[in-house]
Amino acid sequence: MKLALALAAAICGAAMTAQAAAPPDVIADVIYVGAHILTMEDKGATAVAVRGDRIVAVGDRAKVLRAKGKGTRVVDLKEQALLPGFIDAHGHITGQAAQVRMVALAPPPVGTVTSVAGVQEAVRAYIRDKHIAPGQWVVGFGYDDSQLTEQRHPTRADLDVVSTDIPIYLIHASAHMGVVNTAALRALKIDAATADPPGGAIRRVAGSREPDGLLEESANTQVYAALPTLNALPGGPAAAVADAVEQLRVAMLTNAAMGITTVEDGASLPENLAVLRAAAAADKLPLDVVAHVLWVPPAPFPEMAGAGAYAGRLKIGGIKMILDGSPQGKTAYLSVPYKVPPPGMGADYRGAPALPDAVVDAAVREVIGRGLQLQAHANGDAAEQQMIDAVDRTGAQLGRDAVRKSRVVMIHAQTIREDQLDRLKALGMIPSFFPAHTFFWGDWHRESVLGPERAARISPTRSALDRGLPFTIHNDSPVVPPDILRLIWNATNRVTRSGAVLGPEQRVPIMAALRAVTINAAAQNFEEATKGSLAPGKVADLVILSADPRAVPVADLRGIKVVETISRGVTVYRAN
Repeated sequence: MKLALALAAAICGAAMTAQAAAPPDVIADVIYVGAHILTMEDKGATAVAVRGDRIVAVGDRAKVLRAKGKGTRVVDLKEQALLPGFIDAHGHITGQAAQVRMVALAPPPVGTVTSVAGVQEAVRAYIRDKHIAPGQWVVGFGYDDSQLTEQRHPTRADLDVVSTDIPIYLIHASAHMGVVNTAALRALKIDAATADPPGGAIRRVAGSREPDGLLEESANTQVYAALPTLNALPGGPAAAVADAVEQLRVAMLTNAAMGITTVEDGASLPENLAVLRAAAAADKLPLDVVAHVLWVPPAPFPEMAGAGAYAGRLKIGGIKMILDGSPQGKTAYLSVPYKVPPPGMGADYRGAPALPDAVVDAAVREVIGRGLQLQAHANGDAAEQQMIDAVDRTGAQLGRDAVRKSRVVMIHAQTIREDQLDRLKALGMIPSFFPAHTFFWGDWHRESVLGPERAARISPTRSALDRGLPFTIHNDSPVVPPDILRLIWNATNRVTRSGAVLGPEQRVPIMAALRAVTINAAAQNFEEATKGSLAPGKVADLVILSADPRAVPVADLRGIKVVETISRGVTVYRAN
């Protein structure tokens, strides 16, 4: 409740100043004028003035034009729309950068791979084109068993057909599992005698203990940890920092083309932070970055010096934890079994927690007790219950205000129930939903993962809206591309790949979707005073769209284009 009130107060307070005329001594660098300015405030505007990296006036055109000087550029928007820059509330910008060096395995509409044979051919072509030598690792990303004609994961045997002397590791679209060949298993020292790690699974050939190549959750995470040591990516860990920074810059410009002005690194490892800090120190970040440091107990608590403040364009936002897996990969932790269990699993299979309750309780108490923000990945309603209970117990021990001040974020909240949303509101927690699932995996959820009733409620944005519960939405890139306008279309339409509407009662109005990627997302990051709306004194993070999203049928939102993206007053993307 206090978060909702604080957010409302911030919006109303900014609205009171939004109509103020520019002081006579303020001369703007640029003034935008037009009938389609969406301030995300209570009152509208027909002009916005910017000087340097700040908005200096918002309101009536005639009054704002008082800030016009000899050198002021006046932009007539005509039928175009001006909005605050978009904030993708959860993603992995360093993961997007890493994809530059990986085999592209995504299915349509993102990529072209639709079969196991297509996976094999893509890897073969990469080995050939990149002149990969025996012993040098090949990493791919984005294969999706739900979209392959065989409706299964590739196996160790499938990849051995491609190569038996080049270690191959292909990451699932969810990033929660991956498949490796025999050479990779050998390098990782995984064999029939290797036990499943806590919170993970090494899938086996039917009727034996032999690994079939599929590694889930913590078993998959161990490969991530090993890759730098194994010199996994072309160029390897010894590649110049400048090269890594350049990859990062390119990935960020891809986000800028989507209208995004603040990106997230939602599970930063030490090597990710090293690159981000190097880029910030070299002034090579074209957008703001909020990083949440991944903590996997019982590892020592991460070093969090400087958390909450920008150093250049990088801010350490808090701690990220992972409590379960992915619904599309059938590793999310559910209270009711999956409609169709994965191969080798019984009818009672419902996934598993990543961490036991006692460990989660202690970790949540530690993060909130240190005054840091906690973001926790929780997809299944059983994992969501584990998180809610841990936060509730922490509140009972440390005080409810400590929890509310932390602005605890439940990342994904895919299968959260109505009663659980009530508890989120009572505790002051923020759900960050992933409505892109309705398009990319909606049919799969309905037919195989959850069944029709539960699938219809995946990412229940309308349930949150009806409760007055502030929420955000995200793309979780690189799981899906960082396309904010598609994300907004997902939230307002909930149309699947097949064209069906998944849970029409969970669709939200266009303004609710826009708030979820602007002012609500800014509040999630403790930045509502400086970002998320168009008001004097706020950072000049702006996006110009080809049309006003309010003026087109919601079904046609995908036809709107990003014309220009301005970050801190500087154009970082302009359409040709």
